[in-house]
Amino acid sequence: MVPLSFAGHEWRLTAGNALYWPQEDALLVADLHLEKASFFASHGQLLPPYDSRETLGRLALALRETGARRVFCLGDSFHDAAGPARLEPHAAGMLAALTRVAEWVWITGNHDADAAAPHGTVLGELAVGGVTLRHEARSGETAPELSGHFHPKLRLTVRGRAIARPCAVRSETRMILPAFGSLTGGLNAKDPAILGALQPARAIDAVLPAGGKLVQYPLWRAG
Repeated sequence: MVPLSFAGHEWRLTAGNALYWPQEDALLVADLHLEKASFFASHGQLLPPYDSRETLGRLALALRETGARRVFCLGDSFHDAAGPARLEPHAAGMLAALTRVAEWVWITGNHDADAAAPHGTVLGELAVGGVTLRHEARSGETAPELSGHFHPKLRLTVRGRAIARPCAVRSETRMILPAFGSLTGGLNAKDPAILGALQPARAIDAVLPAGGKLVQYPLWRAG
């Protein structure tokens, strides 16, 4: 984990795309998209049906790494409203075990707004420690906010080689987390949709852990 200052608080960004908030002893993740493979399979596109197991396994590792006693999932935790019902027994058991060791809050997203989460509390958004947790950044918001939805990735060309890495995108008071799910794509962190969602801002940066340090890459500057 690498330290990160944001909105007057100290955080820890993990190599696995999760954010730990020591003040609240909370782990924050966005866009798990559980049961995405089974959704595509039901529409004729067959994919290996193990994405939920892999995502939940990584989530278990993040909980062990941080010791967090609370988990906030920032929306699109399931790929569709019927996702919880499609969890196969092994993945369902993994999820039940995780929710027994931590207080669990599911923030709803556009994919899972009508999903009945099998364990924990379901909310549209939540204010914690002066920070609003929601699925999609609210354009024009000026108060501290954490969100997901966009699956940001930093895309660069280094020595003629194109690379893409999941990243968080941060302004002075608002931050969009990378997708945590194992079967998720990504939007270029410089995309106008992301930069516009974080306005008003003076500066917007991509941040990600690399080599045990926080890497900060400028995306946009006012003026």
